Amino acid sequence: MVLFMAENLSGWESVFIFAAEWPGNRVRIPDSTRCCKFSIVSGAVIATEAAAFGKARRKRKVRKPAVRILTESADGIIGNEMKIIKNIYLAVVAALLATLTSCMRWDYADEGSDFDITAPGLFVINEGNFQYGNATLSFYNPADRTVENEVFLRANGMKLGDVAQSMTIHDGLGWVVVNNSHVIFAIDTDTFKERGRIENLTSPRYIHFVSDDKAYVTQIWDNRIFIVNPKTYSITGYITVPDMPQSSGSTEQMVQLGRYVYCNCWSYQNRIIKIDTLTDEVVASLTVGIQPTSLVIDRYDRLWTITNGGYAGSPYGYEEPALHRIDLETFTVDATYRFRLGDSPSEICINGAGDRLYWINDAVWEMDVTATGLPVRPFLASRDTKYYGLTIDPAGGDVYVADAIDYQQQGMIYRYTPGGELIDEFYTGITPGAFCWK
Repeated sequence: MVLFMAENLSGWESVFIFAAEWPGNRVRIPDSTRCCKFSIVSGAVIATEAAAFGKARRKRKVRKPAVRILTESADGIIGNEMKIIKNIYLAVVAALLATLTSCMRWDYADEGSDFDITAPGLFVINEGNFQYGNATLSFYNPADRTVENEVFLRANGMKLGDVAQSMTIHDGLGWVVVNNSHVIFAIDTDTFKERGRIENLTSPRYIHFVSDDKAYVTQIWDNRIFIVNPKTYSITGYITVPDMPQSSGSTEQMVQLGRYVYCNCWSYQNRIIKIDTLTDEVVASLTVGIQPTSLVIDRYDRLWTITNGGYAGSPYGYEEPALHRIDLETFTVDATYRFRLGDSPSEICINGAGDRLYWINDAVWEMDVTATGLPVRPFLASRDTKYYGLTIDPAGGDVYVADAIDYQQQGMIYRYTPGGELIDEFYTGITPGAFCWK
């Protein structure tokens, strides 16, 4: 059992680090990792499963691969390209590293910085790399086009953690969900200083506030949605999703209309669930396509979700991705728009008026909610970019799209007018994947 890193010799196409075994010429990952499976076939490493941590990665073929075994030495990391050294010492060290790095230790610095940014703006949640503990938080001021990076570290003197997933603002506090550190930090949105934290979560994804003293936290690797009290930073209960095995459980984004919260079940799932916030119970379930990735509600109180269709060879299935529109009064799908097999749509967003949809499918696409078919031309072409996150300014309608570049260096955010003209671009942290408007 060793740690592997898949590398494209012409540059990092995408990095996946995992513990694996090597029967035959196939690098096999344990089911508990569910990171990515690679086969070495005719000089190509083929990624056959999207990474479950962070967000769904697009399947891709990486040409001219090198497979490195990682361990520590006096000189740093040892790499042997295209060789698998079956050495017990390396295996033991790698296994120990995998175990140790799976638990986040809060890394405190000597002192922090003093911020007092009262202006409205945009938080950028930078995932970092899985098990590297290098997630960061950035803040951008659209008015003067300035950006402050690493604001959590600079304000608190400690790192944010491992895989920052999402952020929500409620009652003057920003709630930052750090997935692989199993924690949610509450921070002051002006000073960025920590005010409290919710711990002992399985693998949190998103937090949704039902009231000032009740919120729901979705999870992956768990069939429960956690109920928390934001005032006491404590777990108060659970919502168990019916007919969902705990080992492959996955609940994701949440939106609310009236007393009901709607949640997409993403990884190896195919449902939207309906939760009664008065009883904290799942009262209905709607089957859509394979792996609904995200969801929004439009101005006509209709729910929209995008399904990514899985991947070729998946035991759960593989189908054409689709954009689904759901009538919430009847809780039925009333329209479905199919993409091509092999497409990877994700990150559905909506503008402040609730009348225009946006999503990523290599390029960035835009569609009126009254349209009767998918658009044929993109809003923004891909430009050899790796678009990874998307948000729309709810006030002015500007479109912000995150470019992960190579998932190793600082990512880039591009800001466009509603007409598609570039306004600004700026660097953030590694793998910018989510946004939160202040």
